Amino acid sequence: MANQQNSKNENQGGGFSLLGLFRRPEAGAAAGFILIFLFFGYFGWDKNFLTALGSSTWLNFASKVGIIAIPIGFLMIAGELDISVGALIPAGGIVLAIAVGLYGMNYWVGAALSMAVAGGIGFLNGLLVTRTKVPSLIVTLATLFVIAGLNAYVSKQLAGTTQHSLQDIGPVSEFLMGDYHTLILGEGESATTIFRSLQSSFFIWIFVAIVCFYILHISPWGNWIFAMGGDQESARNAGIPTNRLKIALFMLSAMAAALVGMTEATLANTASTTTQFGMIFNSIICVVVGGVLLTGGFGTVTGTVFGTLTFGIVFQGINFTTFDKDLNMLFIGVLLLVAVLMNDTFRQIATNASTNKKK
Repeated sequence: MANQQNSKNENQGGGFSLLGLFRRPEAGAAAGFILIFLFFGYFGWDKNFLTALGSSTWLNFASKVGIIAIPIGFLMIAGELDISVGALIPAGGIVLAIAVGLYGMNYWVGAALSMAVAGGIGFLNGLLVTRTKVPSLIVTLATLFVIAGLNAYVSKQLAGTTQHSLQDIGPVSEFLMGDYHTLILGEGESATTIFRSLQSSFFIWIFVAIVCFYILHISPWGNWIFAMGGDQESARNAGIPTNRLKIALFMLSAMAAALVGMTEATLANTASTTTQFGMIFNSIICVVVGGVLLTGGFGTVTGTVFGTLTFGIVFQGINFTTFDKDLNMLFIGVLLLVAVLMNDTFRQIATNASTNKKK
C-alpha cells in the first residue's frame, strides 16, 4: 500500500509551500494553460480571441471533451482505459432521438433510457475486463466496433435511416441540455453580459467536475482508485472491492459519453450514427496534458480540467490567429509532448528538492 500512500501525499499534500505546489499533478497543467492562453491571447488579439464570444468557442468545445475526459482520467488513474466512448457518444444521441422522435416518449424518459443503455454497456465493459483479465484497451476496442455496428444496424432497422431528427423537445429540455445561454447582470444601459453563447455542456461539465472532485479527492473512493492504479493486488488484499469499483468506473465513462451525445443531439436537433474516433484521442490527450500518469496511480480532477482547457484553446485558438489552419495538428502534437515533459520536470524538481531537504 506504499504506492497508495505516496499517491495520496502527492495529490493532497504539500500545503502552501512552493515544493508542495510543484509536487502536485496539476502544477504542470496549470502552467501550460497559462502559457497557451497568453500565447493565443497575444496572437489572437485582433481576431477577438479574448472576447466573450471568442472565449465561448473554445470553452464549448472543451466542455464536451471535458465531460468525458474526467471519467477517462479516473480509469487511467486506476490503471485502465476506455476507448469505446467514441461509439457511445452517437449511441447516446441515437437512443434519445429514437425514443423521442420515433416512439413519442417524453424527452426525460428518453434521456433516462439512453443513460441506462450506456450504463449497461459500461457494466459489460467492466465485467469483461474483470472476469477475463483481458487488457481494457482490447476489450473496449472490441466494444467500440460492436457498438458502432449496432448503432447503424438498429437505426436502419427501426427507422430506416442513420440520421434521426429531434424536433419539438420543449424549451426547458432544450435550454437545460443543448441551447445557448447568456447571463446578463443589470438592466438597460448598465447591463453587463457575463456569458455569451455558452452551451449547456459547459455548465454540465462544471457540475461533473465538482462531483468527480469530491469522489476522487474527498471521499474514501478516491483512495481506492489511487490504490488500484498503484498496486491492484495490494489493493485487493487490503479489502478494496477492486472489481466492483472498476465496473463502476467503466459505467461512469460510458454514461458520460452518452451524456455528451445527448447534448449534441439536442443542440443540433438531429442525431447521427457516425462514430467519433477523434473524441477518443482528444479525451486521452486532455488527461495526459492534465498530469495523469499513463502508468496509473497519479492525477487530479483539477489537472484534467486545466488540460482540457489547454487543449480546447489549442484546438480552436488557431482560428483566431493568422497561422495556417493546417498547423493545427502540429500545435496539438507539440502541446502533448511539451505537457508530458513539463509534468515530469515539475515532479523531478519536487522530488530532488525533497531529497536534498531530508539530507
